[in-house]
Amino acid sequence: MSERYAFIAAKKADFEVAMMCRLLEVSRSGFYDWLDRPVSRQAARRAELTGQIRTVFVASSRTYGYRPVHAELVRAGVDIDDELVRRLMGATGLVPVQVKRRRGLTVADRAAGPIPDLVGRDFTAEEPGAKMVGDITQIDTGEGPLFLASVIDCFSKSVIGWAVDTRYPASLVCAALEMAAQRFPLPDGAIFHSDRGSQYTSHDFALALGGHEVRQSVGRTGICFDNAMAESFFGKLKTEWVHHRTFDTRAEARREIIRFIEGFYNRRRLHSGLGYRPPSEVLEEWFANRTAA
Repeated sequence: MSERYAFIAAKKADFEVAMMCRLLEVSRSGFYDWLDRPVSRQAARRAELTGQIRTVFVASSRTYGYRPVHAELVRAGVDIDDELVRRLMGATGLVPVQVKRRRGLTVADRAAGPIPDLVGRDFTAEEPGAKMVGDITQIDTGEGPLFLASVIDCFSKSVIGWAVDTRYPASLVCAALEMAAQRFPLPDGAIFHSDRGSQYTSHDFALALGGHEVRQSVGRTGICFDNAMAESFFGKLKTEWVHHRTFDTRAEARREIIRFIEGFYNRRRLHSGLGYRPPSEVLEEWFANRTAA
């Protein structure tokens, strides 16, 4: 009955109430009684939850789907199931931004010697820094392209090293590796994995890895799944932060990259692979437990 009354209320500006009541076989007095009732507790609760969902969604820069929104609400102590979050987001038109295809920058160095794949698409690790992955991507600005090299820790999913420049020589990926090595001591036998781009198979990068006693690993040329974790991070960067923005200058783009990595991705963004926790929380917990042991 409430559904019929709700339909009449939604259409009463376009059609006569008496006619709709007759067609829907409800009494006109019953409709007006329903219309005059105070908002039910259930409706008030749904309105409150919708507001909380919208707050989380907007805080994620409109990037979260219903599962991370649900996880964020649960972490805040809100009693709600994920199916209700999905329905309320759908009812209010809260749709996360969509993926756009990105251009690849990998140019294989045919002169590079054989380098093994030590990862084999297993992007998990037992401790921070034991296994890292990296890649390069391009971000367009009004002044021309800006290139970002990243180093991602497979244990915590956090970006522990990054570097930006107007070009992408080997020195760019070396700078990202140096930042990663300064975040925390890398364990013995650490691995760095990448694609077979000429920057990563260069002599300069091999020397940089050797200086930190890090073993090198590369995937096959043209097989994105061999470096899926690095590809996934850039997909999130582009989808969640870049593709719905316009950067007039490279300086503006650089500020937003830093804001995304250090302000949102590492510290606030919930990862399903971490049990819907942010990378920084996982890292801090691991080091706290090691200190206490």
